[in-house]
Amino acid sequence: MTGTRTAGRPVRRAAGRPAAPTGDRPARASGPTFWTTRRRDHLTGYLFILPQLVGVAVFVLLPVGMAVWYSLNKWNIFTGRQTFVGGANYAALADDPQLPKVLLATALFSGGVVIVNITLGLLIAVLLNWRFRGVTVFRTLFFSPVVVSVVAWTLVWGFLLQDNGGINALLNTVGIDGPNWLKEGDTAMVSVILTQVVRSVGVNMVLFLAALQGVPRELYEAARIDGANSRTVFARITLPMISPTVLLTVIVTVVGALQSFAQIAVLTGGGPGLSTTVLVYYVYQQAFKFNDIGYGSTLALMLLSFVMLLTLLQWQLRRKWVFYED
Repeated sequence: MTGTRTAGRPVRRAAGRPAAPTGDRPARASGPTFWTTRRRDHLTGYLFILPQLVGVAVFVLLPVGMAVWYSLNKWNIFTGRQTFVGGANYAALADDPQLPKVLLATALFSGGVVIVNITLGLLIAVLLNWRFRGVTVFRTLFFSPVVVSVVAWTLVWGFLLQDNGGINALLNTVGIDGPNWLKEGDTAMVSVILTQVVRSVGVNMVLFLAALQGVPRELYEAARIDGANSRTVFARITLPMISPTVLLTVIVTVVGALQSFAQIAVLTGGGPGLSTTVLVYYVYQQAFKFNDIGYGSTLALMLLSFVMLLTLLQWQLRRKWVFYED
């Protein structure tokens, strides 16, 4: 037995056993831990996006799944009878004599809204991008319809576009006999397009204006030194620099046009005839007016497929005309 002294008193220990070190305890050998920094960061990120994921699951994926199930059934909500019919509702699309007219009206309405909205929004943004007195007032005036209720806005325009409404009264003052805007096929489509454009053009105007103000001024100064005129500057500098914003506005406007319902329902009710019956209003008619939920769900899935295909097509074509995309 050997020993050591501590404070004058011998301390015995077994032979061959190493003495315990004095001072701090030895660190234990640490094995692999589950909660690493990377996993904690991933968990934090998932917790942040969890509310959005729950919202998408409840308000998007679940309704789409229910629409798919309803499209496979013949369900009359008025009688409460539901019968599984498989693909019969999808086969009925080819036999629907009204569907071609509805698709044509949808194409005319959506195409008119997109072309006029994008063109007018860009033109207003270019004009308001100049520095002049009162520009803030004009920006507010053009954007103010966006914050107005869709139904209230449409009701006001419904009174203005009547046969004896304010538009025709204004035309009569200059000797023009205005048409019955909402009761004739051509003018009815023009009326709903312009009503939609005037209300929503402010959003595109703001987006274009922000993009224009982000174009470096050095590019314009270099172009003027090289002798480029205004048309060349706009085509070779402005449009390429704001092309990502153009892509965004086109996608948003196309989706919004395909989903426009209140304007059609309040102004024309899809008439006269089927001239303004767009696909989203036709879905409403079949499902809730004619009480055919199965066929209405099939039309809704067709509308969803159109929106997805057009969005993907625009996203793929961006490689050819979108520049400076980060």
